[in-house]
Amino acid sequence: MSHGGMEGNDILGDFKIGSLPTLIYIPDFVTESEQTALLNKIYEAPVSKWKSVKNRRLQNWGGVVHEKGLVSQELPSWLTKITQKVHDDSGMFPLPINHVLVNEYLPDQGIMLSATPQHLHVLVLSSYWWRKDKHALLPFDYGEGWSCISCMEEPHQDGPAYFPVVAILSLGSPVVMDFTPHLSLRFCTSTWTNNVKDRSSNKGALDIERVQWLDNHSPFSVLLMPRSLLIFKDKAYSDYLHGIKDVEVQSYNGVINEVEAVNEQVLDHSLSKDVKSIQRTTNRVSLTCRSVLKVHKNLFKI
Repeated sequence: MSHGGMEGNDILGDFKIGSLPTLIYIPDFVTESEQTALLNKIYEAPVSKWKSVKNRRLQNWGGVVHEKGLVSQELPSWLTKITQKVHDDSGMFPLPINHVLVNEYLPDQGIMLSATPQHLHVLVLSSYWWRKDKHALLPFDYGEGWSCISCMEEPHQDGPAYFPVVAILSLGSPVVMDFTPHLSLRFCTSTWTNNVKDRSSNKGALDIERVQWLDNHSPFSVLLMPRSLLIFKDKAYSDYLHGIKDVEVQSYNGVINEVEAVNEQVLDHSLSKDVKSIQRTTNRVSLTCRSVLKVHKNLFKI
């Protein structure tokens, strides 16, 4: 299916779901044959390409991302074909997609509620401040395979390496992804950029601001069917954690895209329409497509 340049016209609005400004769900983004071809290429990769992490394994394509940008490696042609389609049809990326994480989940595997990358530089640039305040830094696994750092009390997002939009192509098995508002994602940068003592003196005003923020943010869930594309940016990107439960049976009752995702044509043995549940019987593979703005070239040989 092709929707070239969706952001600049009304077509993008046809796929908007929920109340947030930029949360896009496109069913049947790739065909059955395209899905099969992608899965074949993914599983043809050498064993060394796979990295095992908690609750899943993944492939990293495009190079190594760090706080200074991307140490790039050219994407293979089979992958650039789909990333070009995502780029062209969405119209939401300012430059070609240059980084893809391929994640494989078994039927009972998911990923913890997690942050998209945005403000990790708060921790990187102000590490002394965090040590002084005795906040323990812990490893934090997040967002369809990205890694981040979190303090004991609140998760944080990373720096401006990624352009703030993400596209997730789902293959193989349906799954429900949960989005939960997390006010720390809204306040972590202001906590750093303002003097700590000044913030403490205005604690009452800050508490009111937090309550008002939560009043405008509600949790929601999205049903991701095989071959669908989910794109999110703006508030859905910056203000919410997202995750998948570690269960084989999931309820899709109340998902914000039930009408778009479930119909007689796509209903199969893995979904029960009567009780609105998913039976995850096969592996799910996702492609998380991103653009890294700052690129360091020619440091890897293909």
